[in-house]
Amino acid sequence: MTTPRRALIVIDVQQEYFHGALPVQHPPREESVAAVLRAMDLAAAAGIPTVVVQHESSAGEPAFAPGTPGYALHPEVQARTGRADRHQVKHHSSVFAGTGLADWLAERDVDTVTLVGYMTNNCVLASAADAEPLGLAVEVLADATGAVHLANAAGQVQAEALHTQLLTLLHSHLAAVATAEQWAQAVADGQSIPRSNLVDSARQGTARNVTKDRAPVPDLH
Repeated sequence: MTTPRRALIVIDVQQEYFHGALPVQHPPREESVAAVLRAMDLAAAAGIPTVVVQHESSAGEPAFAPGTPGYALHPEVQARTGRADRHQVKHHSSVFAGTGLADWLAERDVDTVTLVGYMTNNCVLASAADAEPLGLAVEVLADATGAVHLANAAGQVQAEALHTQLLTLLHSHLAAVATAEQWAQAVADGQSIPRSNLVDSARQGTARNVTKDRAPVPDLH
């Protein structure tokens, strides 16, 4: 098996997700940022190119406006940015949209991107989907990402359920999902992280839910 040529993409680990408008609720944000920092330190030690991404909105928007406290990177991520290989500002959900990042990765023969940061339900998901037509394999570190509670006219979902469901979706086709510890072992071994596929995931989902679908109707007489 060919050793993956990885790059670590640290997505939007900004104060907006800690003390601003979008506090991450699951996994606990202090735990997830600790996992992000471990991944950054491991990447630096292993010579894995690291990209620190920072989202920027237009002035006057409710989040990520330059010059506001929420725009700033988390202090521990900021402290590590100097040894990162690229600091990338983005204006869209995907790290690849309008950034030139895909070309930068291609110049370095990267074939696998490891995504950490925020949020699972927005920029991580969008970036993983955008990587597919670029021919990049994707890894998502479950404990180094995070989600928020959502509610709108379409419905509502708690952060833990949203995070779990999206990671399940990603692992079924778009990404290999693992913990930061599992990723560290894969890096040390020079191995890829196994990923499921849509057919197998659907079969397993059907098998686990068939008993519910066939539950007998209780006799009320």
